[in-house]
Amino acid sequence: MAPAFDPTRVAHLAGRFAPVTAEVDAADCEVTGELPHDLDGVYLRNGPNPRFTPIGSYLYPLDGDGMIHGVWLSEGRARYRNRFVRTPAMVAEEKAGHALWGGLESMILPGADEVGDELADTFKPLPDINVVRHAGRLLALAESDCPFRMSPGLDTLGKEKFDGRLPAGITAHPKIDPVTGEMVVFCYALDPPHLTWSVIGPDGAVRRGPTPVEGVDEPRMIHDMALTERYLVITLAPAFFDIAAAMNGGSFVAWRPERGTRVALIPRDGGPVRWADDEAYWLWHTVNAYDDPADGRVVLDYVQWPRLALGPGAGSPDHHRARNADQHGLTRAVIDPAAGSMRRTLLDDARVELPRIDDRVVGRPHRRLAVAADSGRTEGLLPGEYDALRWYDTGSDGVTGTRTWDAGDLSVGEPVFAPAPGSRDAGRGHWLTFATDRTDDSSWLLVLPGEDPGAGPVALVRIPVRVPLGLHGAWLPTEE
Repeated sequence: MAPAFDPTRVAHLAGRFAPVTAEVDAADCEVTGELPHDLDGVYLRNGPNPRFTPIGSYLYPLDGDGMIHGVWLSEGRARYRNRFVRTPAMVAEEKAGHALWGGLESMILPGADEVGDELADTFKPLPDINVVRHAGRLLALAESDCPFRMSPGLDTLGKEKFDGRLPAGITAHPKIDPVTGEMVVFCYALDPPHLTWSVIGPDGAVRRGPTPVEGVDEPRMIHDMALTERYLVITLAPAFFDIAAAMNGGSFVAWRPERGTRVALIPRDGGPVRWADDEAYWLWHTVNAYDDPADGRVVLDYVQWPRLALGPGAGSPDHHRARNADQHGLTRAVIDPAAGSMRRTLLDDARVELPRIDDRVVGRPHRRLAVAADSGRTEGLLPGEYDALRWYDTGSDGVTGTRTWDAGDLSVGEPVFAPAPGSRDAGRGHWLTFATDRTDDSSWLLVLPGEDPGAGPVALVRIPVRVPLGLHGAWLPTEE
C-alpha cells in the first residue's frame, strides 16, 4: 500500500518553491541601479502555485494552479501585479475553501455533489507552465490542454478553444514564426490520435486544424518542440503513459529506454513525416532549430537528460552524475531527413536548463543562447533551482564562446531576452529573469545587458512578494 500523501514532505511545496496566495499590486517598485529607458513593456512569468494545500499527490513541475507575475516597465519605472489563472476548478475550490482535485498521480476527482455535474469526474485544468501573446490573445498555457485567455491586466477571461477548432488544446511550448507570424503547436493525448499538430495564423484564425502525426501509436509525454522554416521538430522520448499503473498507486509515466528516442520532422507543407531514431534520452526544452542551407540537414540545439525524472530528483545536481554524465547538458543534434539519421554532440556537460534565445530568430540560425546554470558551489540546491546564468555564442561548429554570471546568494530562473526597440542586432537589448535571495527570501527582477550579460545586472526591481521559482515567461513590448 502506498504511504499517505504528506505535503509537508514535498520539497517543491516549501522554501523558495512554496506557493504564495496573496494577489498583490504595487504601483511603484523599488529599483536598485537604473532601469534602461528603452525597456517599455511587461515581463510575465507563469508557474505552478497551488491555491490550496494539495491532496493526494504533487508532481513538480506539472502540478499546481497557474499564477502569472507581471512587471510593467516604462520610462525607468516599474510596477507589479500577480494573479491566479482562475479556472472553473479553482473557482469551485475557492468556494469550498480547500482543494477538491488531487495531483496528477492521485486520480482524485470530485463528484457532482461537490462541484456540480459539469465539473464532476473531470481532470483539473493546469494552465501553469507558460504564457505567450499571439494575435492579440494573452494565453496561459497548460501541458497539452486548452489554454486560458487572460486580459492585459491578468484577469482570467476563460478557456480558449480557438473558435472551436482546437477543442483538445495545444502544447505549453508553441513556437511563433517571426517571419510568417504563424503560431505552430502540437498536442498529445491518451486516446488516438496520440499526437497532432496545428497552425494558427497571425490573425488568430486556425489555418490547419489538428493533423495526426502518422506512426505514433502509443501515448507519450512530450513537453517541447522546435520549428524551422520547413519542419516542426518533435522529440518522442520513451516516456509512455501508464494509466493502469497510476490507478494502482504507481507512476503514470513509464520510462522504457529499450524503445529508444525518435525525432519527427513534420513538413509544414503537410508532406510525409521524416523520422530519425537514436538511443534513449529525454529533453524538457529545446533551444532552437534551423535548416542548414548547405546540405538540407536540420540542426537542433536542446538540453539533454539521460532519462525522464519527475518530482524529487528531476534535474537535481546529482541526477546526471549518477546516470551517464556524458548524456546530460547542452546538446546539438544534426538530423538528416533523407537518411533518417541523426548525430548528437554534447556542447557543454554543465547542469543547465531553461534555455532561451532572441525570439526574433526562432527557426533561423541563432548566434547566442542563455540558460540557467548550476555554478557547482552552492550546497542544497533543489531540483529546478539554479544559482548562475550562462550565455553561449554559437556557430556552425558549435559553441564559440561562453559567459557566466554567478548570482551569489540569488536563485535565478529562466532568462528572457527583451530586444532594443528598432534593433535587429541580437546582442542589443536586455536579459530579464526573476531571482530569489536564499538568505531572506526576497525576490527581484534582474535586468542584465545583452552586450555584456556576464557583467551582471544593471538594475534590480524589488518584488513586493516572494516569487516562487519556475517556470516560463515572456517579454511583451508595448504594442503601438
